[in-house]
Amino acid sequence: MKHITAYIQPHKLASVVHALRSVEGLTGMSAHEVKGFGLAWRETARHEHAGEEDLEVLRSQVKIDVVCRDEQIEMAMETIRAAAHTGLAGDGKIYVAGIEDALRIATGERGEGAV
Repeated sequence: MKHITAYIQPHKLASVVHALRSVEGLTGMSAHEVKGFGLAWRETARHEHAGEEDLEVLRSQVKIDVVCRDEQIEMAMETIRAAAHTGLAGDGKIYVAGIEDALRIATGERGEGAV
């Protein structure tokens, strides 16, 4: 199993959710409003916001979490990439990590079946 963490622009969330719903076998996702900065934004912010409090100049982003089976990872990543893409700096990032185990609280089911 894999865990995808993606950071995208807020205005692309609806597109990403719609696209992920079309990935066969994908069982769900979570989205969270977060604030942060990346390389391109950091360089711009350093000059435009000099002297302001750091927390006031962080950029709003959406963090998406998806857990999926290994064979779904390429499709899920490409789906997020395509739906979040604008071609501009700051489109976001996608990270993938392994999941050792999962447990469905309601049934006690473990492993991929719990996802």
